[in-house]
Amino acid sequence: MNSTALRMSTLFLRTLREDPADADVDSARLLQRAGYIRKAAPGIWTWLPLGLRVLNKIESVVREEINGIGAQEVHFPALLPREPYEATHRWEEYGDNIFRLKDRHEADYLLAPTHEEMFTLLVKDMYSSYKDLPVTLYQIQTKYRDEFRPRAGLVRGREFIMKDAYSFTIDEEGLRKAYNDERGAYERIFRRLGVNYVIVSAMSGPMGGSQSEEFLAPLAIGEDTFALAPSGKAWNVEALTTPKLDDLDVSQIPAAEKRATLDAKTIDGMIALADARYPRADGRAWAATDILKNVVIAVKHPDGGEDDKPWREVVAIGVPGDRQVDMKRLEAQFAPAEIEEANEADLKAHAELVPGYIGPMVLGPQAKAAGIEHPVRYLIDAHVAKGSAWFTGADENEVDYYDLVYGRDFEADGVVEAVEVRPGDLSPDGSGPLSLERGVEIGQVFQLGLKYSNALGLKVLDQNGKAVPVWMGCYGVGVSRVLACIAEAHHDDKGLAWPVNIAPAQVHVLATGKNQEAFEAAEKLVAELESRGIEVLYDDRLKVSPGVKFKDAELVGVPLVAVAGRDTVNNGTIEIRNRDGSDSAAVPVAQAADVLAERVGALR
Repeated sequence: MNSTALRMSTLFLRTLREDPADADVDSARLLQRAGYIRKAAPGIWTWLPLGLRVLNKIESVVREEINGIGAQEVHFPALLPREPYEATHRWEEYGDNIFRLKDRHEADYLLAPTHEEMFTLLVKDMYSSYKDLPVTLYQIQTKYRDEFRPRAGLVRGREFIMKDAYSFTIDEEGLRKAYNDERGAYERIFRRLGVNYVIVSAMSGPMGGSQSEEFLAPLAIGEDTFALAPSGKAWNVEALTTPKLDDLDVSQIPAAEKRATLDAKTIDGMIALADARYPRADGRAWAATDILKNVVIAVKHPDGGEDDKPWREVVAIGVPGDRQVDMKRLEAQFAPAEIEEANEADLKAHAELVPGYIGPMVLGPQAKAAGIEHPVRYLIDAHVAKGSAWFTGADENEVDYYDLVYGRDFEADGVVEAVEVRPGDLSPDGSGPLSLERGVEIGQVFQLGLKYSNALGLKVLDQNGKAVPVWMGCYGVGVSRVLACIAEAHHDDKGLAWPVNIAPAQVHVLATGKNQEAFEAAEKLVAELESRGIEVLYDDRLKVSPGVKFKDAELVGVPLVAVAGRDTVNNGTIEIRNRDGSDSAAVPVAQAADVLAERVGALR
C-alpha cells in the first residue's frame, strides 16, 4: 500500500524565519511563516497544501452538521448579472463594497458578496407548490467584497470562503423552526472546532428581515464590539437598546430662559461661560451632562423619493453633551439608508439652523409653532429622560436656553439609539451593568421573512390554490475566517498549535541525525500510524539539522511530535511529546505507535 503521509522532503512548503513585514495579527503572521498561505495581493490569499488540509477539515465539519439538519448542497457561480441585485436594490445599497465589471458586450456583472438573490431565483425556477416546501439549500463558496482597508490576514479580506444557507418555508412558523435548526447546527460546529463563541443579538442591516444573531469569537483583534450583561446575554452595540428611563419630576424646574453665551460654541466653552456668568442654584459646577447637543446629519435614502428614486433628508439628533454620537450605531437605525454629517448645503437649505446654537425649538414638533414650512425631523437619544432640563441652543447666534425641559417645553419625533455604548451602561435585560468586549464575527443567522420573495416574485400555491410568498431565512459561516480565529486562539510564541481534529496531521514524525537506523525506525512508525488511520506529517529531510526540524515542527503546529534520533539508535526509544513540549516521554520503538494512537484518541 502506498504511503499517504506528507513527506517534508517533497511537500510544497517553505517556512519563514522572519515575520512578514505587513502581518498585523498573530494568525496572519504564523499562517504565512508556517507555509499555510501566501499573500497574492492586499486581502487576497493563495492557499498552500497545509492550509488547504486545514480548510477542508473545517469545511467537512460544516458539511456534516448542515447536512445533518436536512440541508442540500448546491454551488453557484461567483460572477453574477446585475439585474437580480438591482431588483432588491442591493446593486446600489452595497455602494463601493462590491466589485462591479462589464463584459465585452457592456453588460453589468458583479463578483458575488452574497447569494440571496440567486438562491431565491433558483427556488422560484424549480418549485411552485407548498408540497415542495420546506427546503434548505447551502453552498460553500468564495465571496468577494471590495474592502477599503483589508486587514488581519484572513479575518478581513477581499476574497473569502463562506458557507451560506437559505431556508424556504410556507409560513413564519416553518421559518422559525429552520432558523432554530440552523442555529443549533452552528453551536455544534463551533464546539467541534474548538472555537470559543458568544451568541450576540444583532441588526439585520442590508440583509433585511426581522431577527438576527451573530456568533462572535471573543478575540482582542475583533472589529465587532459587543455588550455583555451579567446574565451572559450579549448584544452587538448596534442592536443594543437602552432601558426606558423613568420620567422626572418637573415641578421644581424654573421656566426656560434664554441667556447670552458669547463665543461659546463648544461644550467646554459653554461650561466655562456658564460657570462664570450663570452659576447653578444648587451650587455645583456645570457639566457636559447638563448640555443637550443637537447634531445634524444627512440621511441618504436609497428609494422612496420622487419616482421612487434616492433622496436626501436632513435630520437633527439630540444627545447628552457628555456622549459622542456613534455613527455606525446610528446608521443601523436608518438601514438600509446611509448617513453622513450634514454639509454646508444641507444647513443652508434650512435657514432656521444656526451653527453652534442649534436647539430643539425650531425642530420636529416645535417647527410648526415656529412657522417653519419644511421642518427638520428631530429625534432624541434614548439617554434623554422625559422631564430632564437642559442647557442647549436657542436658535439665535450667541444665545442659549437654560432649563429647557424635554416633555414640557419641547418634544421629539421619535427616540433613537445614537450615542456610543459605555461600560457600566445598564443592560436591557435588567441584570446589571454592561461590559464591552471585542469579537470576530464567525457566523450569523437571519430571519429574512418575505423581503427577497416579494422583491423577486417567489411564490407558491398554498393548500387553497392561492399564490403566496415564501418565507426565507439566511445563515452564514465565515469558513476561512473561522480558520484564522482558531489560529489566533491556538498558538504560542513559537508557532501554531492546532486542535487535533483540524490539524493538517495528527502526528509529526521527525527523523533526526545521520544514522540510517533512526530513519528506518521513523519509516516503520509512519507505516504503523497510517495503518491505524492516523494522519502523519513526516520530516524525512536528509540534510536538515535537528534544530531546524524542531523549529519547523513548533511553527507548523501538529499536536503530537515523535522524534526518532540519537536515543533511538542508542537506547531503542522514540521521544513522544505534545506540540507545546509538555508530557514528554521516551517510549520503546515497538510501543511508540500504541502510545501515539492512545494520545490522538485522548485529544479528539
